[in-house]
Amino acid sequence: MTDARAGGAPTVLRVILGKRLADLREKAALNYEQAAATLDVTHATVRRMEKAEVGLKIPYVEKLLRTYGVTDPVEVEGFLALAREANRPGWWHRYRDVLPEWFSAFVSLEGEAGLIRAYEPHYAPGLLQTQEYATAVFRAGMPQAATEEIDRLLALRMERQAVLNRDDPPLLWVVVDETVLRRPIGGRSVMRGQVDRLIEACSLPHVRLQVIPFAAGPHPAMYGPFHIFRFQVPELPDIVCAESLIGAVYFDQRDDVSGFQEALDRLCAQAAPAQSTEAFLGAIRKEI
Repeated sequence: MTDARAGGAPTVLRVILGKRLADLREKAALNYEQAAATLDVTHATVRRMEKAEVGLKIPYVEKLLRTYGVTDPVEVEGFLALAREANRPGWWHRYRDVLPEWFSAFVSLEGEAGLIRAYEPHYAPGLLQTQEYATAVFRAGMPQAATEEIDRLLALRMERQAVLNRDDPPLLWVVVDETVLRRPIGGRSVMRGQVDRLIEACSLPHVRLQVIPFAAGPHPAMYGPFHIFRFQVPELPDIVCAESLIGAVYFDQRDDVSGFQEALDRLCAQAAPAQSTEAFLGAIRKEI
């Protein structure tokens, strides 16, 4: 995957169906040009469908399935039904007035992942932020933003947190830098409330929180925040989102992802064990 600012953000389901179309084409021993000829389009159109860079036009999908030898009516209709679902905007589309394209992809991945691992060197994890803390973060990062925009971003962040309250929530495993707990954001009252929220999260069976203390020294993940998403479907590889000031870059190539995974594994080994996080946070809470 590439810089998500370059185009529209696909839903996870669209990515899955694109990969399935690619597998069917390869099993049929057809190249891009041969597949495109059946649709009277360029080979780039087929490639972009498989890469989830464009929506899935239902007539195109139906014709490709038959070209690839998928003729069972039930199987065809099942695939088309998924394609229609994949083309529907996600719930976050309601926030498109304040949601950049690169973050649309992030929200889609976050909602479908079975495991979310992350390193957060600056802020409390977004899925665990209180409203007051999140508001202070937005105001610090967007000092010129109108109150209405901040309110919309806050509503989006709070709605994202519902993923942890599902019947089948993802496992959220985050390592935060001690800086996150030491940097005052929003004042003492806001920080106390945020630390309390993190302490509460430590008791959740699907949340694993570790703190990398200053005393641990340098570590391989000091370049900036990133997330690793893992899914429960075989078509999707692990995907990394590495954030920057103006956007994010997404990686799904094995060598790239492995580099982030290795750095995070080493970081977890250096950080305080998850079992001691609540005590660490409790000590910080007393100092605030």
